[in-house]
Amino acid sequence: MGRTNPTYRNAIRAIESEWKPMRRALRREHQSDFDRLFDRARGFADAAGYANPPGPERALVLSLLLAHEAELRRLREECACRCGSDRGPTDGDRTRGDESE
Repeated sequence: MGRTNPTYRNAIRAIESEWKPMRRALRREHQSDFDRLFDRARGFADAAGYANPPGPERALVLSLLLAHEAELRRLREECACRCGSDRGPTDGDRTRGDESE
């Protein structure tokens, strides 16, 4: 008994191929940004494939959001280290469980 949906990695490949005309129309400096988006989405392929969503586009967007969130966290930590800040998380860093505080 196999899966009825194509694998997430194959879906990303198909979506990227579908958007190749847009990539070609981008300025050269933005083409590498376009490629990096798909590289970041592939970085979460194991988790997205495990979820086996019927619409791979939604998993792609969520993977990109997750990659961006991880990058923001890394940059915040780097900024805090450079500034010597001991401050805790800002309001933007709250999780759902913290809303009751």
